[in-house]
Amino acid sequence: MKLKVFVDRMSQPSRAILIFCKVNGIEFEEVSVDIAKREHVKPEYKAINPMGKVPAIAYGDFQLFESHAILIFLAGLFGVPDHWYPADIYQRAKTQCVLDWHHSNLRSGAAPYIYNTVLAPVFGVPTNPQAAAQADKLLAASLSQIESLWLKGDGTFLHGAAQPSIADLSLVCEIMQLELVDDKERERILGPHKKILEWIENTKNATKPHFDEVSGKLYQAKAIFQKQRTSG
Repeated sequence: MKLKVFVDRMSQPSRAILIFCKVNGIEFEEVSVDIAKREHVKPEYKAINPMGKVPAIAYGDFQLFESHAILIFLAGLFGVPDHWYPADIYQRAKTQCVLDWHHSNLRSGAAPYIYNTVLAPVFGVPTNPQAAAQADKLLAASLSQIESLWLKGDGTFLHGAAQPSIADLSLVCEIMQLELVDDKERERILGPHKKILEWIENTKNATKPHFDEVSGKLYQAKAIFQKQRTSG
């Protein structure tokens, strides 16, 4: 059976799925779902994911959405190296803890902050300064929690691990969306978090060249936004 992966490379969780598949040599067909063109709400895509979000996968008659669930499924289906989603029940629980934390904390801060400061004007939607300010606070708290809880000690990755898990990949892809803000703002947010910055580079290095290749659309958008700020 052929694995189909439905993604938009501007989407943080979409990039995590693509990087994971490429790093682990999983054969798949990438199906582009352009959010800017609202392809994610078309009936033919909602037949794959009724939530109308990316990513999603189809494997024969089996369909699945939600990026964490997809990563766990693929790790089991294709027998990837154990460090991605450990067989040891205690290590697996630690990885799952971070994944469960992710969406109600880091993503709930980063996504609305970037939307209300960068993306809303692009889509012609009014910004919400109050929502941006609240998201900024949650983002800052989340970054501090990652450092104090999971990047303690001398380990290269979360929980002091020597190799990345799907939690490392999911969280780093989330933080990478900050490439879209201007450099001064990115420095304000990430500059105080030296362990976070080192961890990002460690994750990129552990998944190269695929991390930067998959992130190409994000980097292109960053360059466009930078040019608009300069000319504006």
